[in-house]
Amino acid sequence: MDVHRISLPEHASDMIGQSKAFIRFALEVRRYTRDRRYDLVFATSSRLMTAALGALIARRCYAKLYLDIRDIFVDTIKDVLPRPVALVVRPVSELLEKWTICSAAHVNLVSAGFSEYFSSRYPNIEYSVFTNGIDDEFLAVNEIVENPRSPGPLRITYAGNIGEGQGLHEILPQLALRMRGRATFKVIGDGGRREELLVRLEAVNARGLVEVVPPVSRDKLITEYLDADVLFLHLNDYPAFKKVLPSKLFEYAALGKPIWAGVGGYAAQFVGSEINNAAVFTPCDAQDAVRAFDELAMGSSLRRDFRAKYARGTIMSAMANQVRTVAEG
Repeated sequence: MDVHRISLPEHASDMIGQSKAFIRFALEVRRYTRDRRYDLVFATSSRLMTAALGALIARRCYAKLYLDIRDIFVDTIKDVLPRPVALVVRPVSELLEKWTICSAAHVNLVSAGFSEYFSSRYPNIEYSVFTNGIDDEFLAVNEIVENPRSPGPLRITYAGNIGEGQGLHEILPQLALRMRGRATFKVIGDGGRREELLVRLEAVNARGLVEVVPPVSRDKLITEYLDADVLFLHLNDYPAFKKVLPSKLFEYAALGKPIWAGVGGYAAQFVGSEINNAAVFTPCDAQDAVRAFDELAMGSSLRRDFRAKYARGTIMSAMANQVRTVAEG
């Protein structure tokens, strides 16, 4: 097996930066695959364009296509893009989505919350649901060591993208004020709404309650998680996000820390049924967030059943068998 890596330009995870990076990626993929032939093309896509690129390569090679869908781009753009832009982009995206999905021999959905959307629009496609899983680095933490703490506020940690989809700028300024004296926040990451978050924190005099630092390495990230008292997660209050299942939940849950999650829809159902000592609140609602926080038990315990069920190796092994079946069918 050959693995060909493509170098992409650095960007701040904003729309323009991501678009430039994808154009570079698409051109390099087309160049690399120009004279090659495949029996099956596998494309995993959190954006529609990556899936469409996979469909293009598969059609050119007369190969079967297996899609792994991690977001519903058409459903999301109406919420995250300015309305005039969304009105132009969405019809084109709907046509591209239809062409892409109908090109596939099989489609995996990373969230069961996506099922109704796709099955109602493309009923003749074969679907499966293999969720995100827990990486080995997180599974390697096989015991909980409670770090001694000095008296003082609890440490709340968030790590990930700071964009419109996460909506941290909509929740953290007011939430930090409500939790003053009880907790401080550490946000690790970057993204298109980082500066907006800082501006809003400054506007309500909450900069001292929320520390915002750049992304860190995977090893350092695990240390940050273990040093926290509570792990924080939030999605903006958009209808499209009621279907998603954030991959961050799997990292957080694997390490046994209390989880404080501002999510709705399927993600809220998943947390309620699968993760113990996790409190869910209405996205962008600081008052409800405080209510949910009071439901948490401070302290940690390894969620062994969850770790076994959602180990990435277990999920990927089953998915790999299915990919092989599609290729051979």
